[in-house]
Amino acid sequence: METKEKEEAVTEATAQQLGLSPEEFGKIKTILGRVPNFTELSIYSVMWSEHCSYKNSIALIKTLPREGTHLLAKAGEENAGLVDIGEGYGCAFKIESHNHPSAVEPYQGAATGVGGINRDIFTMGARPIAQLNSLRFGNLGNERTKWLMKGVVKGIGDYGNAFGVPTVGGEVFFDDCYNVNPLVNAMSAGIVKIGKSVSAIAKGDDNPVYIIGSYTGKDGIHGATFASADITEDSAEDLPSVQVGDPFMEKLLLEASLEIIKTGAVVGMQDMGAAGITCSTSEMSAKGESGMIINLDKVPLRQPNMMPFEILLSESQERMLVVVQKGREKEIEAVLDKWDLKYAVIGKVTNTGRLLYYMNGDLVADVPAESLVLGGGAPVYRRESREPGYFKEFQKFSIDDVKEPKDYKAVAAFLLSHPNIASKRWVYNQYDSMVGTVNMSVNSPSDAAVINIKNSKAAIALKVDCNARYVYADPRKGAAIAVAEAARNIICSGAEPCAITNCLNFGNPYNPEVYWQFEEAIKGMGEACRRFNTPVTGGNVSFYNQSSFEGAVFPTPAIGMLGVVKDKHKTMTLDFKEEGDLIYLIGESENDIASSEYLYSYCKVKASPAPSFSLDTEAQVQDTVKKLIQEGLIASAHDCSDGGLFVALAESAMPRNLGFDISCDNSIRKDAFLFGEAQSRVIVSVKKDVQDAFLDFMMNAPAEFSMLGTVTGSEAVVDREPFGKIEALKKSYDTSLQKMLGE
Repeated sequence: METKEKEEAVTEATAQQLGLSPEEFGKIKTILGRVPNFTELSIYSVMWSEHCSYKNSIALIKTLPREGTHLLAKAGEENAGLVDIGEGYGCAFKIESHNHPSAVEPYQGAATGVGGINRDIFTMGARPIAQLNSLRFGNLGNERTKWLMKGVVKGIGDYGNAFGVPTVGGEVFFDDCYNVNPLVNAMSAGIVKIGKSVSAIAKGDDNPVYIIGSYTGKDGIHGATFASADITEDSAEDLPSVQVGDPFMEKLLLEASLEIIKTGAVVGMQDMGAAGITCSTSEMSAKGESGMIINLDKVPLRQPNMMPFEILLSESQERMLVVVQKGREKEIEAVLDKWDLKYAVIGKVTNTGRLLYYMNGDLVADVPAESLVLGGGAPVYRRESREPGYFKEFQKFSIDDVKEPKDYKAVAAFLLSHPNIASKRWVYNQYDSMVGTVNMSVNSPSDAAVINIKNSKAAIALKVDCNARYVYADPRKGAAIAVAEAARNIICSGAEPCAITNCLNFGNPYNPEVYWQFEEAIKGMGEACRRFNTPVTGGNVSFYNQSSFEGAVFPTPAIGMLGVVKDKHKTMTLDFKEEGDLIYLIGESENDIASSEYLYSYCKVKASPAPSFSLDTEAQVQDTVKKLIQEGLIASAHDCSDGGLFVALAESAMPRNLGFDISCDNSIRKDAFLFGEAQSRVIVSVKKDVQDAFLDFMMNAPAEFSMLGTVTGSEAVVDREPFGKIEALKKSYDTSLQKMLGE
């Protein structure tokens, strides 16, 4: 269909087909002072989609703490968060979702998610040094789940390994609620000298606008709109909305981008992710209070006869938009030629505030840049909110209604082999975790990934965390726990929590119960971030994670946290060091099994509240563990989380094939003591020769503590009852996931 025919067909119905409401169509007509043509309507449809505009979430997101002493950029100001980590360095980091593409084409969906998040980092002038991911899949008994998981893991591994940035950590969680709609959240972190970063801005009248990198094709057109709708039985037909990645091109783009930034000739730069050229030109122009004239016929194309709206909306990967100082073009082009990158001057910056898009000399779209972006003309909504009926029902749960197990060894074996707890070795073996030799956590595992910063005495710690079952049971408390557990892991690795990025995965915001979950989660996240002084640097909202036939996924606000290790020689690991060391619990055991893996999967009780948690208690435990590490009073630290105390002990014992001999607290139920998931608990081991100093310290510390037992030779012993050789438990822990996948 020719453009003219498209333009003549623009009506309210056309707008609705593109995901715009009648009210939004009316607002567009008011902004333009006329009826938009099809190309202009397509521009608004992607820029005002939930994926780009955050129209249903931004009002709530703005309530999160977004300022801090270490922040070099406020949330939303740049492509990624930027934090001062000391010694003249900044760390850029961010997490984003690629859920919908991965649901229909898991390999490319995941691969391009990795590519996109890394571009957000190096577009700012930071060299990516570490990647993490947070993955959610359905029941492993389903063949489709296995297909999705294998495709996603291979996509992440193939792209990340070829790109040459190590994958240093992550999480994988399984539940039936993710059967149709998996979650694929990718995180990246990079390092840049403070003052050497680049902003995503367009300014300077007549400055040339370059497109560099891959050719533009029809892949990913309306991808942002696709990501702003429910998964249906017809979603597989939306494969054109899934992009195709090229990690080798991305590597060239990385090196060339960092080199052209060093010339000082770059005014601004932004990668082309969701909504492609449309997004980059509008956001950079709006930020610089400028405009652009763009000649779409100058864009290097992969396919002939592409229409203007297809060129503008294409989400072809590995492309950047760069504004260059006029007169310094040759400096930039020399670098791009050196790296054998395709580039073209496709327009120039203006001072009009408008985006004028031309095709072969014909003006095909004329829109105000400010009207397209978040904080400008994009609509902002607060949707109807209603507490779900299940919430109060879950609070009625009583531990007394659950019989204690007859065979505790059987429970322990079940949990250690459960896919939510067992080793994800099959997954991370497909990732290169050591390329660039920055990962300090491989041989000596710690609760967070510790990343070396070359030519510095400091290191950074990274963690991604969220127990979505807790968030479903109680969104406010569950989201606070996600922040607290990430901070606890950072602390246990010897680092100081610094800031977070988040990836907020929820169902349809037009569902009042889903919107209530979102509202409550934001409240809990904000409370915890304020308590731990970890402001939100940015992230991603992913709504519509649900299917028309399976409903919404658990609310899953994944937290990516950055910590700073001031002295890399004072990091802490989770492994028991030698026989005879003493094992202590920092924090208190509770008579609580709510929302635990034990209750949910072993006892088959799905309805219970979130586990016991207090921000005050959590802060006391974290402060105590931090000081214990600084004083050199402990040999290991590992938090109690999924699976409870027994699983944490086993995970500390496995790396060196050591055992443990502990006694339970008879004041609470044994299943709660061993398998409950009450928060704010850390297992530490102490050398005998510092036990007195440890006890002296703890007597004056704010946190509760108790002795559990000792590190022994090679067996797990609880209340004098052997629970098995660590070597056998480790074998089951290491291989169960692989067996379930049939690998």
